[in-house]
Amino acid sequence: MQVKIRKQNKDGVVRLETRGEVQEVLINENLLHPDEESISLCFRGKSSSGIVDFTPAEFEQLYASIKNRVHLIKGFKKFTI
Repeated sequence: MQVKIRKQNKDGVVRLETRGEVQEVLINENLLHPDEESISLCFRGKSSSGIVDFTPAEFEQLYASIKNRVHLIKGFKKFTI
């Protein structure tokens, strides 16, 4: 996994890049507040680590944008449950 970040600060624009492997995928459920559910991708690299959080709506939007193009990825294997 490769992460590229562009962040604005008082000195200008800072660009950060890091590589890592996805270690875990967490689905965080909140029974008291179902609107606060999230999907977390946890990654760890050689000198960095982090968590990318998605709301269910963001994850559905991401899935919808790539589902019709999955056949273009040669090494992707789709498993049905």
